Amino acid sequence: MTTTRRQADGAIVVEVRGSLDASTVDRVRISLLGTLQCDRPRQMVVDLTFVTFMDSTGIGGLVVAHQAARDIGTRFTVRNPSEFVHRQLRVVGLTELFGLGLGARG
Repeated sequence: MTTTRRQADGAIVVEVRGSLDASTVDRVRISLLGTLQCDRPRQMVVDLTFVTFMDSTGIGGLVVAHQAARDIGTRFTVRNPSEFVHRQLRVVGLTELFGLGLGARG
């Protein structure tokens, strides 16, 4: 479901795979929060390249992780959402919060 790696610049990239919904969001949220708490990176990038579906619970999980990152001074961004996932984030007004800008998808 998630793969975590540290880049040379110290940022942590968490790659999420599959659906991000009610059946998976707890595992993803625990992974993101655990990584933030243990590693305290200066930046966390959540790569959604391989996320095929995301519902409101998935969005909520990302918001919780963003808030936790902000609380410890970590920059939290999302990259490479599919067109569907990007549209979901745009509809709820979160593209800028997650560093996706107005039209960019990654």
